[in-house]
Amino acid sequence: MVTGISVVIPNYNGVHLFKETLPTVVEALAHVDKPTELIVVDDCSTDDSIAYLQANYPQIRILRNEVNGGFSVTANHGIRKASFDKVLLLNSDVKLTPHYFANQYKYFSRPDTFGVMGRIVGWHDEKIQDGAKFPSFHGSKIKTTGNYLLQDERQMEDGLYSMYLSGANAFIDKEKFLLIGGFDEIFSPFYVEDYELSLRAWRLGFKCYYDYSSVCRHQVSSSIKSKSKKKYVSTMYDRNKMFLHAIHLEGTSRYLWFLQLLPEALIRVLTFRWHYLRSLSLFMASYNRVRESRQAFKKTAKKVGKRLSVKDVTSFILGKMKGDIIRL
Repeated sequence: MVTGISVVIPNYNGVHLFKETLPTVVEALAHVDKPTELIVVDDCSTDDSIAYLQANYPQIRILRNEVNGGFSVTANHGIRKASFDKVLLLNSDVKLTPHYFANQYKYFSRPDTFGVMGRIVGWHDEKIQDGAKFPSFHGSKIKTTGNYLLQDERQMEDGLYSMYLSGANAFIDKEKFLLIGGFDEIFSPFYVEDYELSLRAWRLGFKCYYDYSSVCRHQVSSSIKSKSKKKYVSTMYDRNKMFLHAIHLEGTSRYLWFLQLLPEALIRVLTFRWHYLRSLSLFMASYNRVRESRQAFKKTAKKVGKRLSVKDVTSFILGKMKGDIIRL
């Protein structure tokens, strides 16, 4: 069910990471008994990324954005140009273990698999950064943080359902990715786009998995820290959380969420977190694009013949979680 693998790495000024990460990706692909390719999509870097790749990795396909577009734009560019049916979307600050792909093929024998992510640990330690993504709400709000594992590792051999696939290492079915429209570029420059893509896949009847035995190593947030100040990052994160809710909540849940925006803005002001007002302003200014995203989802759902609610998805995943759960 996997005929070939394309690894797509979005890059912005990541040349300082390449000496550590690219050899591990090349080695992992060398252990794959299928056609492979490695693609780096450069998002208008101002460092020596392109020159380094051309000098040291002539086998890598280099794609370039015409303008700096952020993660969603860059990932879409690379995945659409990928040659093979399965694509590993990989952060530039992630190292793969040699047999990373060995346990991931099996998930694609299931016709409704959208993708699978692996266990993410630190570069220099075994501390787990990402487990399977735990689905939960806070009132009418969708929580986008929370990981879980099972106490008994044997119960994780067939994988765990995950609310979303981390954009740091999402191994996905390209055909389904294109079918559902790829990453929504309203979320650029970064954050929450991986949750929204996976939620859209779930709502259309596809499934996302977590494989505990597939290990990769991640240097936390190095790519974003090098590009953005903390306040800007917080502004984008809060704006994109608003996009997520406005696109996917329906009925009473959506109405109640909108009612929460005003008191939440007031609380942020009283605690001197002024960036939240900027997030709210950017959200409202882009609301026509939110409407377009909602309409695009409805059109795709009609074509696919499936349209689950967010609570349907959450209930399904929670109902399948058997055994002693470890919350990370």
